[in-house]
Amino acid sequence: MRKTPARGSHTDGGERVLILSAGVGAGHNSAAAAIQQECAGRADIAEVQVLDVLQVSSVLYRALLGKGYFVLVEGLPWLVDWGYDLSDRPFRRRGPIDPWTRANAVPVIGEIKRFRPTAIVCTHFLPAQLLASLLLRGVTDARTAVVTTDYDFQGLWLPGAFHSLFVAREEARVELMALGLPPDRVAATGIPIAKQIDGASEPTRDTNEPPMLLISAGATGGDYAVSVVRQTMHMRSSFTATIICGRNDALRHRIEQLVAPAGDRYRVLGFTEEMPELLRRADLFVGKPGGLSASECMAAGLPMVLVNPIPGQEVRNGDYLMEQGAAVRCNTAATIGWKIDEVLREPGRLQRMQAAARKIGRPDAAADVLTGLLEGPSRPLIVTRAAQKTILAASEQRVVATDLSGPSALVRLVDSTAGSAVALLQAEELDDLQKRYGTESGGLVLRRGKAPPWPKWEVRRLLRALLRGDKALPVRVEGPSASPAVLPE
Repeated sequence: MRKTPARGSHTDGGERVLILSAGVGAGHNSAAAAIQQECAGRADIAEVQVLDVLQVSSVLYRALLGKGYFVLVEGLPWLVDWGYDLSDRPFRRRGPIDPWTRANAVPVIGEIKRFRPTAIVCTHFLPAQLLASLLLRGVTDARTAVVTTDYDFQGLWLPGAFHSLFVAREEARVELMALGLPPDRVAATGIPIAKQIDGASEPTRDTNEPPMLLISAGATGGDYAVSVVRQTMHMRSSFTATIICGRNDALRHRIEQLVAPAGDRYRVLGFTEEMPELLRRADLFVGKPGGLSASECMAAGLPMVLVNPIPGQEVRNGDYLMEQGAAVRCNTAATIGWKIDEVLREPGRLQRMQAAARKIGRPDAAADVLTGLLEGPSRPLIVTRAAQKTILAASEQRVVATDLSGPSALVRLVDSTAGSAVALLQAEELDDLQKRYGTESGGLVLRRGKAPPWPKWEVRRLLRALLRGDKALPVRVEGPSASPAVLPE
């Protein structure tokens, strides 16, 4: 189990924040650590704890989800790409894996009950899906946030119940609103990254020195990493390079031997605590476009040369960075040196890419996530099973869910007092609610104790999650939804 309790000089009775991650790659845990770091500086948070849910699951489950994924990335990348596209449809059922996932979630549920959080942040879709079930069953009433860790939104991240959903960019927010989600439940904050150690927000590059390349060799793998470095040795431009090999000592020794004839032009490091400083000093990053790596680079105003991206999320991350003018991609190792030369030799191009990176950087994402969650709606948003089916069917037919009309159209229930949307359901579901909870004025008042008997269990789940300790909840109806307006940030 990887649990990291952290306390600051906070008053008793403050928020108790539980951060749930999953160690599939480093990015999800890095985002969790960034949010934990931000918690430590807030006076309204009494205690924070981080839990990697895979660390408390069975060894087999952990191996299949953690190590198994990277085995596929290395040996069958086309299968990873296919699987990513297959699971991209929101609310697609996962079938036989669900019971096994639930069995491995028992220790996580125990930890939630023990810690008694008032707020829960999920930086992986596995705990996000679990928390949706717990909210609907009344196991927890903690405010729950889902925080995505890539620039593109994937359907696996959308649970049936949550309080706030935080995405990396505005296009993902617009996409979710087109699925029917209310704008007050989705925010484009960026991906949470750790604060710079000295608090600096601007890069400290020396314009009088040759451009510095920061090469993430550990992220690209052994032979491919060596090939990347070898190609830079053929470059004609003036430059220096710092190569990060992480904990791969064998790779570090190979690269040290390779660059030895180049003198002091190359600096080769293993695992280092200098990364924040290196990101600010470097002029161009060479490596994979993981969500966290890319976000750290953008926050530092550091453009990227993308090599060997993982199919699916990293390819889509790269598409966004290139669209914004903050990256170029090398599809073959043979052209890496030439491509970097093209960037460095064209007057003003590197500076334009650096400006583009700074423009889309979101260094305050972790703070924005916490503020949005703790100051956001206190009741969860519930997406009924029928509404989930509408969203999935619309996605599979490549139509916009909010454009639908008739019985399958999406409607929202809005808390009449707080003004926040609390449920997304089908129009035909509304008819049954109106018969049971309608008022003479045409409104709705959801009431405890008036839930219909079996098999109308969907309404029972809805009431249990929304009413909590209240006996009644006045709501108003919005919809059928129209194409959403994009609200300014």
